[in-house]
Amino acid sequence: MGSFVVALLFISGVILLSSGSPFQVAAGMWNGAFGSSDRFARVISTLCPLLLAACGLIFTFTSGLYNLGIEGQITAGAIASTFLLRLIPEGFPPAIAITLAILSGIIGGGIWGLLTGMLNIYGKVSEIFAGLGMNFTAQGLALYLVFGPWKRSGVASMSGTEPFSDAFSLPTVGNTDFSPIALAIAIIALIVTAVMIKATYFGLKLKAVGNNLRAAYVLGIPAVAQMMSSFVICGALAGIAGSLQVVAVFHRLIPNISSNLGFLALLVVMLINYNPFLILPIAFLFSSLNVGSLELPLSLSLDSSLSGIIQGALLLFAILGEGLAKLSKE
Repeated sequence: MGSFVVALLFISGVILLSSGSPFQVAAGMWNGAFGSSDRFARVISTLCPLLLAACGLIFTFTSGLYNLGIEGQITAGAIASTFLLRLIPEGFPPAIAITLAILSGIIGGGIWGLLTGMLNIYGKVSEIFAGLGMNFTAQGLALYLVFGPWKRSGVASMSGTEPFSDAFSLPTVGNTDFSPIALAIAIIALIVTAVMIKATYFGLKLKAVGNNLRAAYVLGIPAVAQMMSSFVICGALAGIAGSLQVVAVFHRLIPNISSNLGFLALLVVMLINYNPFLILPIAFLFSSLNVGSLELPLSLSLDSSLSGIIQGALLLFAILGEGLAKLSKE
C-alpha cells in the first residue's frame, strides 16, 4: 500500500512538471476509458489479447525465464492467421474459417516460442536476447509481407494488407471492436492458466525449475522439457492474441499488429508477482490506462505517452517496495 501511495505522489509530481493537473489528468483518462460505450468497448477489446499474453508469460516467468520475445510471438500468430485466411476462398463457412485462423495462430506463436526456447536452451543464448532477436525477426517479416507479397492491390501502405471479408471477422457488439467471443476465449485461457499453475503437478514442476534449476534436476524433474513447454505454451497463447488482433480488431495484418501489448503484458505479470489470480484486475487497469490516455492530447494537450509513465511508475515502486520488504526481514 505504501508503494502505491509513493507511486501516486511521483506520478502527480511528473504531471505537475508537465503543467498539468493530476485531478484533470485522472478525470480525462477516466473519460477516455469509460466516457462512452464505444470507449469502454475499446478497453475490453484491448484487454482480451492482453490477458492472453499475460497468461502465457506466467508460464515462462514461473519457470524462471524472462520471455521478452512475447511481442514476436504475438506477431507470428497474427502472420499465421493471415496466411490461413488468405488461402480460404469466398463462400467458405465463416465459423470454420475463423476457427482455423485461430488454430493457425496457436501454431505460429507456438513455433516462435519453441525457436526462442531452442536458442536459449540449446544455443546458450540468454532468453532475453533470444526473445528480443525473435521480436525483430517477426517484425521484419510482417513488414516484408505487408510491403511485399501481401501488399494491397496497387499500393503498399502502413495501413496493412487488404482487409478480409466481414464474414471472416468475429462478431462484435454494435459497431465497436468488442467481441464477446474474444473475451470468452481470454477468460477461458485465464481459468486454465490459474488451474495449471496452482493446482497441477505440471505447475508444481514449473515452480521447482524456476526456484532452483539444479535442485529440480537432481530431484528427477525434466528441467529442459519443462522450460521448453513453458516457451511453447506462452507462444501458443500469444499466438491466439495475435489471431484476435487479426479477426476481431484490425481485420488484416498491419506492421505493428501486436500494438505493444506484449510489453504491456510483461508489466502486468511483473506487477502481480506471477500470481495468475491477479491478472484480470491488473490487466484491466492497464488496458484502461492505455485507452484512456488517448484522451489526454485531445482534452488537456498532454502527450498520451503519460500513460506509459504511470504504468512504469506503478511497476517500479511495486518492485522497490517488495525489495525493501525483503531487506527488512533479513
